[in-house]
Amino acid sequence: MAPRTAVMEAVEKLNYRVTIGDVAAQSGLSLNAAQREILALASETGGNIQVAESGEIAYKFAPNFRQILINRSFWLQVKEWLQGVWKWVFYAIRISFGILLILSILIVVVGIIAATIALQSQGRNDNDRNDRRSDNRGGGFIFLGGWGNPFGNPFIMFAPDYYEPQQLKQRDPDEMNFLESVFSFLFGDGNPNADLEERRWREIAAMIRSNNGVVIAEQIAPYLDDITYKENDEYFVIPVLAKFNGFPEVSEAGTLAYKFPELQKVASERKAKTKSAYLKEKVWQFSQASQGKITLSIGLGIFYLVSSLVLSNLLGNPRLSSVIASGGFLGLVNAAMGFLLGYAVLFLSIPLVRYFVLQYLNNGISDRNQKRAAFADKLQKPSPTLRDKLNFASTFATQQEVIDQDNLAYTTEQDLADQEYAKMLKENKEL
Repeated sequence: MAPRTAVMEAVEKLNYRVTIGDVAAQSGLSLNAAQREILALASETGGNIQVAESGEIAYKFAPNFRQILINRSFWLQVKEWLQGVWKWVFYAIRISFGILLILSILIVVVGIIAATIALQSQGRNDNDRNDRRSDNRGGGFIFLGGWGNPFGNPFIMFAPDYYEPQQLKQRDPDEMNFLESVFSFLFGDGNPNADLEERRWREIAAMIRSNNGVVIAEQIAPYLDDITYKENDEYFVIPVLAKFNGFPEVSEAGTLAYKFPELQKVASERKAKTKSAYLKEKVWQFSQASQGKITLSIGLGIFYLVSSLVLSNLLGNPRLSSVIASGGFLGLVNAAMGFLLGYAVLFLSIPLVRYFVLQYLNNGISDRNQKRAAFADKLQKPSPTLRDKLNFASTFATQQEVIDQDNLAYTTEQDLADQEYAKMLKENKEL
């Protein structure tokens, strides 16, 4: 029977409230294996730690913990699937939006030119058909020069992993080409906290190591979210215990400290220092493009919208009704006019909506950062009770256990006979 299954059956048979010894005796697992599985199960199902007056620790589970576990597993799979799907959906949106943007602007500009020429042609036909050539000189052609190469590499933002965490490092605004700046203006530059969970666990591990492998709940709280801390209710520590194979120690007064001996075992001496006293989420940035390029992007949107309105007005001229009715390019443009106008409005409305959404998200980030900072501030000026807890935790502090080359018992790098011979020589030297 798998260890997880054995522990779940033991919890059910023991009426959902167990100790490590209970589960080990019921399941036949070792104490270490039972402790590891109980902590993992409690973390995944929202179990709680209970401390008896004698100092013994019990774990309490909800009667429906199996259903909780199934639901959690299902939603984790759904979330992972949606993340994979969304990556490609967003990729398709960027590709289609970019292609349609360029094509729409070209269609609108060419449509204005064609409609203007058609109106001029109709006017000349009404006045004097013989003057058609003289009136046609120098008209109908516009040279769009002087732009150089404003688009730079037009394919960089079309890469599927453009918004992946490894791509989200701060980009130099001066190195962003114009088309990339337009995409940054429209869609932003990706989630700045895409690696938040990785940073969270790195900083928690560094904090534990900097405190010699033993901490209290108040030291962990500044790195977690949605903590409602109450005395003798340290439920939020359970996922950390499960993550780093920790376990609680209890004082005579019922004070809890948490030991993480595995984090103190290192291959070489390491001095762990936390980067911050609490986990800081990064605020969403509207765009990494320079202000000048954002202004140009807004100008492009306004130009596109105004040009679409001008084209719509030209196509509404009764003198072009026969030309439009005959089909051809202007007929197709007229049929697509609603789409072109809607696309122009969308070009300006997407960044506007995104701006207000980012304000809402940043307010939430600011609130969470402030709550974490408040937990960290309590550690800077601890109350007598908190100081007692810190002192109790320090009694279990352990130095790092360095596994260096000089104290190896075995390695796959050498033949076993050579290792035994080297070990014998070392022992003789020590004598």
